Amino acid sequence: MKNLTFPAIFCAVLLPAAAFAEKVVDNSPAEAAAAAVKTVKAPSLKANLKRIAVEYLEHSVSNRHDPNYPDTYNADEERSVGGAFDGNFTYNNSRMVWVNGLIMNYSKTKTTEDEVTTENEKDDEILLYTDYIHKVWELEQGVVGPFAYLGYETEFTTFDLDDKDYRTKILRAKAGLKLYDGTHFKQLYIAAVEEDDMTYNNDNMKTGAEIGYEFNYPLNPNTTFISEGFYRHFFSYSEKEPTDFKYRMACNNRIETKLVGDLYLAPFYNYELAETRGARRSRSQSTLGLSLTYNKSFDMF
Repeated sequence: MKNLTFPAIFCAVLLPAAAFAEKVVDNSPAEAAAAAVKTVKAPSLKANLKRIAVEYLEHSVSNRHDPNYPDTYNADEERSVGGAFDGNFTYNNSRMVWVNGLIMNYSKTKTTEDEVTTENEKDDEILLYTDYIHKVWELEQGVVGPFAYLGYETEFTTFDLDDKDYRTKILRAKAGLKLYDGTHFKQLYIAAVEEDDMTYNNDNMKTGAEIGYEFNYPLNPNTTFISEGFYRHFFSYSEKEPTDFKYRMACNNRIETKLVGDLYLAPFYNYELAETRGARRSRSQSTLGLSLTYNKSFDMF
């Protein structure tokens, strides 16, 4: 936990201060006159419901009998029904973008055989985060600048390991460079990552690097292809846990077609690949499904 002290203080204290600090520029009269004719972007605050979805999923998994993978990475070859939520508040002005959001996913199967009912979870994730981007370069295709991120990942239910109940608890900090709100790339970034994994009631500090993206491409006025993903690789750990990821890659793709108003139908395909420190080989998970999605943004000011 000690290694996260500086990133946490930086995100919680310095970022809000930087967001609202005045920018002082000593312009010449000519530069001042030129600046006066520029359009100043008014600050805005938006509430974005990116996804509220009901999903039908079919899973396919390789190397699924290896025990050296965390509970949140243990889907099997079954069908399930679940729900997803992705929403945030976004404050945007001429100098910065500050996003505070919540992502939740949950799905479960229930099968009955010989009067015995078995329940298996497929997705179980809660992610609460704050993400600050400082605007340095404004491009026709978006803005580019340094960013800092602080997130807390957990889950709805506990899992059993060696007759003990555990719950995923990960505090994650990132800092790097990001392209934000481009024409097609809504996000494109590279970052250093520091994690404090408290799942097993100790502080397992992990250091790594990550690249990620969010890509939107309109196919026609009512249909959009959306792809989101990341690759995260760890280099050092403070504890020896066999379920610690060496690397993890995820790519989520869907085609959203408007049905009526803000309601969309979206077939999707998700692919994940990872390897842990105790595993003999990597594990991949493929998910094919269909979702009914609500998507809307609200201007707060």
